[in-house]
Amino acid sequence: MYKILIVDDEAGIRAIIKKYAVFEGHEVVEAADGMEAIQVCREMEFDIIVMDIMMPELDGFSACKEIRKFSMTPILMLSARGEEYDKIHGFELGIDDYVVKPFSPKELMMRINAIVKRSKGTSEAENKKDIFTFEGLTVDFTGRLVYIDNEKIDMSPKEYDLFFYMVKNRGIALTRERLITDVWGYDFFGDDRTLDTHIKLLRKSLGCYSKNIVTLRGVGYRFET
Repeated sequence: MYKILIVDDEAGIRAIIKKYAVFEGHEVVEAADGMEAIQVCREMEFDIIVMDIMMPELDGFSACKEIRKFSMTPILMLSARGEEYDKIHGFELGIDDYVVKPFSPKELMMRINAIVKRSKGTSEAENKKDIFTFEGLTVDFTGRLVYIDNEKIDMSPKEYDLFFYMVKNRGIALTRERLITDVWGYDFFGDDRTLDTHIKLLRKSLGCYSKNIVTLRGVGYRFET
């Protein structure tokens, strides 16, 4: 059972998500705007936050930015808009997934389950000291840290997941389907631009090492050293 915070100014949307979440046995707490969400997050711990972008008082982006100052709880963002800018901005703030309204409640629950399982699914084997180095690039899998020339590089949670997966599978041609299934943890529902957006953000974060992420046209990507 997960503890889920649903943040949306539309009571109908909260009710739909709550109905499906409770049916699956999860506990649900509701908030009607960003300010209320921040306050609730300071008082309680959650397994995941499902939050709308456009809300009165304080929008979802601003609320996410504030929550990230004291919590790394996974955040799934909802929006009536599907522009790439909004998605990139959300991922830069540290959200874990982005769903455009109107959405399928069943698909939303699948995404919620996948995000929470992945956030809690670090095995003991992965907790062993595990470091990869290449020239001035250092990847600390155990500490979830990336350094370039001894300077720590800040990434969103999903950028770390994607980069660590590619580095662990370096030299291997990774299809788009494999990356999406293994990194996001669910079968993709028709829009693979999320992967491309994260690759774009990852290359930006890696600077001179962006060239090591090679695009395989018609296939996917490969991390080369």
